[in-house]
Amino acid sequence: MARVDDNHSVIMAPLDGITVLDLTRVLSGPYCTMLLADMGARVIKIEQPGTGDDTRQWGPPFVAGESTYFLSINRNKESVTLDFKTPEGREILQALLDRCDVVVENFRPGTMTKLGLDYDTIAPSHPRVIYCSIAGFGQTGPRRHEPGYDAVMQAEGGLMSITGAASGPPYRLGVAIADIVTGMFAAQGIAFALFARERTGRGQHVDIAMLDSVAALLSYQAAIYFATGTAPGRMGNRHPTIVPYETFAASDGEFVLAVGNDQQWRTFCGVAGIEPAERFATNRQRVTQYAELKAVLEERLRAHSRQYWIDRLKAAGVPCGSVRDLHEVFTDPQLAARDMVATLDHVTIGALRLLGVPIKLSDTPGAVRSAPPTLGQHTSAVLRGDLGVAGDAVDDLRARGIV
Repeated sequence: MARVDDNHSVIMAPLDGITVLDLTRVLSGPYCTMLLADMGARVIKIEQPGTGDDTRQWGPPFVAGESTYFLSINRNKESVTLDFKTPEGREILQALLDRCDVVVENFRPGTMTKLGLDYDTIAPSHPRVIYCSIAGFGQTGPRRHEPGYDAVMQAEGGLMSITGAASGPPYRLGVAIADIVTGMFAAQGIAFALFARERTGRGQHVDIAMLDSVAALLSYQAAIYFATGTAPGRMGNRHPTIVPYETFAASDGEFVLAVGNDQQWRTFCGVAGIEPAERFATNRQRVTQYAELKAVLEERLRAHSRQYWIDRLKAAGVPCGSVRDLHEVFTDPQLAARDMVATLDHVTIGALRLLGVPIKLSDTPGAVRSAPPTLGQHTSAVLRGDLGVAGDAVDDLRARGIV
């Protein structure tokens, strides 16, 4: 949505004028619709009366009764409670659909068909609608009816097989990366479909699968498998094709060293006081003789503190960094300069800190405009203002649990 800056100039966002009907819950779908909302789309989030999105109950921690999990992925949205499995609820949903450019849903395949709300059913009467379906295994294929959960997808998609120490068990990542990357691909697919609509005048179905999304992350690991026929295993923090590129222990803690080419290697050797042996001159040699080189580096790097190495390596242009906790991350002046922490006024919490928008556009920037909504916060406003439902009718619908 357009906003006014401090100089009273109107700032347009890329998706100004686009309305999204958000029928998603948990993470992959809400993450997608948050990205659209950040870029100016009006997102009307439909939630079940009384309970709402599953993540509203996920905690602790809670802040003034609001789940921090829910707060993290639902900014810039309007919350409307509606039971669209009832005939009256479906009628209201159809009225909202008439006003929307995009529909996003992440129910198990077949659910929306039973309700008469699937793409094939609504497309003839809404030929310009962009309809995005997010599911664990997508809308086609022999496993399409199976549910999708982040941890399961990290496992079944191969990520866990390459994450963790070589001698230890497989690990899931510290964030729900399967859900998040699926939401990113969904938002990207919707943006592509909106761009195509400008040329063709037609909407289309965007089919996003969590398994596809996780598989797409495998990139060079997949290339190694395709080339060799051997599945890569876990290597801890080591990189399979670049050396040295991993964590190392200094005298007082760990840091990351990321030597990406042979020139950086020679510079590193000069800083570290290591004689650059001919047998380690090229990256190929360093990869094939990893164990021998690793022992040399470990002994040398333990001789000084983490900050000693970071200061000298950064000054020389060798990529490196501390292994920081989240307090260190979110007190970094760099993130403050990039507006990556936003503070908003929440209706029950008061001042609420949230992550900022990572995509920086010079002419049509996105923004964190409004706090995550409380359950049903916008129900009356949307029904009355957008659909023209009388106040007493809204009260009646609420009394019967339809909204």
